[in-house]
Amino acid sequence: MNELAVVETALRRVRIDLQYLPCLEYFTCLMSYDSVLLDVEERYVKQTYRNRCTVLTANKVDTLTVPVKSENHGLTKDVRIDYSQDWVRRHLGCLQAAYGKSPFFEYYAPEFNAVFQKKYEFLIDLNYDLLTICLRLVGVKKEVTYNLSGLENTQNIIKNEVSEINNKKNKNIFKYYQPETYYQTFGNDFVSNLSIVDLIFNMGPEARSVLLKSSKIQ
Repeated sequence: MNELAVVETALRRVRIDLQYLPCLEYFTCLMSYDSVLLDVEERYVKQTYRNRCTVLTANKVDTLTVPVKSENHGLTKDVRIDYSQDWVRRHLGCLQAAYGKSPFFEYYAPEFNAVFQKKYEFLIDLNYDLLTICLRLVGVKKEVTYNLSGLENTQNIIKNEVSEINNKKNKNIFKYYQPETYYQTFGNDFVSNLSIVDLIFNMGPEARSVLLKSSKIQ
């Protein structure tokens, strides 16, 4: 197999952590591969995009965090959501304040609201259902499955991007994402790489086009 064939095979599958209402770089990463393996047996890392996202409000970029039970900081698949804190109301209220006047909020918000009302026990179930909705709304059709750490496929090279898209690295360095400006409800200065809901609520059916223009790998 020549070098080009190896590269083409390597781009077919990606292993990645399951994140909460992920940022745009996460989606441009997914769009670069044929199939996506969500690693749910990787070691859960606190204070990352696994349980938080960023949205643009009238005054600032706000971080929404899903609280989790500290005793379950082991494997990602075992992390339970902590409902002793009224985070659901906080998140829904923030999304309403941030995007209630955006062009497509009224069309898409009910579907997101329904997910939040289900009270999932495990974080991965909440994240997976939200990801499924977002992929459909932006028109990204991929084979997305859970994958166990250490499970290898001998017929395909799997690119490992677990923990590579995170909120701790330099915010101006992106592997898959190149900021493409689009309409945002608040502010005169464009804010890049927010949660996918910022793009969905503001751009609706045009979200896919923005993502394609934002992808470094065409």
